[in-house]
Amino acid sequence: MTGVLAVRRPVTLCWLPPALALLLVGTAIAYPLTDGPARDAVSWSIVLLGSGVSVSHAAISRGARTGLGVLALVAVVAVLVEALGLATGVPYGEYSYSDALGPTLLGVPFLVPLAWLLMAWPSWVLAARLAPRSRPARVLIAAYVFAAWDVVLDPQMVQAGYWRWARPHPGLPGIDTVPLTNLAGWLLAGLVLMTLLELLAGRATSRGGDAAPLLVLGWMTLGGALAHAGWLGLPGSAVWGVLLALPVLAAVARQERARPR
Repeated sequence: MTGVLAVRRPVTLCWLPPALALLLVGTAIAYPLTDGPARDAVSWSIVLLGSGVSVSHAAISRGARTGLGVLALVAVVAVLVEALGLATGVPYGEYSYSDALGPTLLGVPFLVPLAWLLMAWPSWVLAARLAPRSRPARVLIAAYVFAAWDVVLDPQMVQAGYWRWARPHPGLPGIDTVPLTNLAGWLLAGLVLMTLLELLAGRATSRGGDAAPLLVLGWMTLGGALAHAGWLGLPGSAVWGVLLALPVLAAVARQERARPR
């Protein structure tokens, strides 16, 4: 009887990642409609909900140890890489955080590793679906998605005053607040992080659907691009978000067409 309960208990929590993902979507819709302290509260809520989706989905779909491992791994890598970046300018370029993000560890606000967690696990899950038989391909795809996501996120966070760049030029055409070194840094950090995530979770068998993290990924990139174009006055990052998403969308569509009916 105990064994049966142990097997069934995680199943009862299968509703949690989709519920958190839907709450995140609703909260993200509110972001461009708010300002000041209300927008800060929305930003915190989005990050907390998104990190909750990542950890709960990893735990439910691939086991509690994997869920805790994802939380610990991403948090440690994020703090170390961000602390290195703050101290040396490597790998992103020279930048600084504002006090609006709250308490810090090694100069890194607690919100930042949670934001990494929000971004990292959905990027890896999508890569695992697109390249189920190739570990190197999964790492490369996940690192690309992880970095492309930041192309949309970073200008929005600079606009909100959460951080700023000492030398924001040269940048991508249409984005004048974030340097190209940041994109290169995210690609490098993504390769390191996704390699470690692959070692942690790559052999774990999925025991559930991936709708929740993929909804978060889709909404935060394409929905974010829509918000940038329509409400936030950031057309450059909106265009780049769509352009960088097109190869991934094409790969998803191609995979769906090839799926047996």
